[in-house]
Amino acid sequence: MTKLIIQIPCFNESSTLPGTLAELPKAIPGVDQIEVLIVDDGSGDDTADVARELGVDHVVRFPENRGLAAAFRAGLEESLRCGADVIVNTDADNQYNADDIVKLVEPILAGEADIVIGDRGVGELQQFSPIKRYLQRLGSWFVGRASGLRTPDATSGFRAFARDAALHTIVQSGYSYTLETLIQAGARGRTVKSVPIRVNPQTRPSRLMRSIPHYIAKSSVTIMRAYAMYRPLQVFSVIGLTFIGAGLIPGLRFLYFYFWLDERLGHIQSLILCAILLIVGFQILLIGLLADILSSSRKIIEETAYRVRKLEIDQAPSHDPSTWEEPRGTTVP
Repeated sequence: MTKLIIQIPCFNESSTLPGTLAELPKAIPGVDQIEVLIVDDGSGDDTADVARELGVDHVVRFPENRGLAAAFRAGLEESLRCGADVIVNTDADNQYNADDIVKLVEPILAGEADIVIGDRGVGELQQFSPIKRYLQRLGSWFVGRASGLRTPDATSGFRAFARDAALHTIVQSGYSYTLETLIQAGARGRTVKSVPIRVNPQTRPSRLMRSIPHYIAKSSVTIMRAYAMYRPLQVFSVIGLTFIGAGLIPGLRFLYFYFWLDERLGHIQSLILCAILLIVGFQILLIGLLADILSSSRKIIEETAYRVRKLEIDQAPSHDPSTWEEPRGTTVP
């Protein structure tokens, strides 16, 4: 029997949640059971009570607001505990057309993908301003380069996970999960597919993006951190070679004056600068080699965490989701 759980992170969504839940599919070809899980991220309104009144199957509630990444992580863990074979994540503001959940699930049921991303067509999305459309395309291009995956809409939260892919997913960011999980999936060789989806009229402004500079800063840090974590040698090699290249310039300048113009006195500052930059560059390369060795060890730790996580989830007794706690073995240093 194939079970699909649709998880919805919520923060003060008592007014939008009823409409979102009403549009969720009741049946999907190839799926025997559909359940809905709400993660109430410390809402100040009665989001959790509304969810229960509307017959939601599972409700996880935080005593205080922890952010979207923590809510997504909690939903993933609880969905796995509840026996989900496929997990779909969507937003509580009904941004995504719920009828397209079928499109997300199909490639996973067919064994064609581990993760499926809903592509909103951000380059032509009229709900976004021109500058936001450009930034979305640019950010997706960067994530695609960092992950080695084709990601036309990297920030889309409308996505589906096969059970094994969800078990391997580790979210460490405190801001958002969308970019980090893609880079992580690319580093692990996961099959990620994008499918075109539709969006509904906007019901409220985005809470994740307070302003464009704030969004750029947060997203850039997330991308760089995740990329450096999974591909450290490439990152430190670029930085180290940049310092070495910069050091060669004053070094060649010194040699030019010393041998070509026969100026044996002076220009010692160029030689000193050359030495400093070369030493720093080689040290960064050595750090990169060390980080790459640690990255190899990290893969072993992550595989161990996966096995522990799988055992805990598969053998966990039934429990009250409102008492949800962060499971051990899901965070890798």
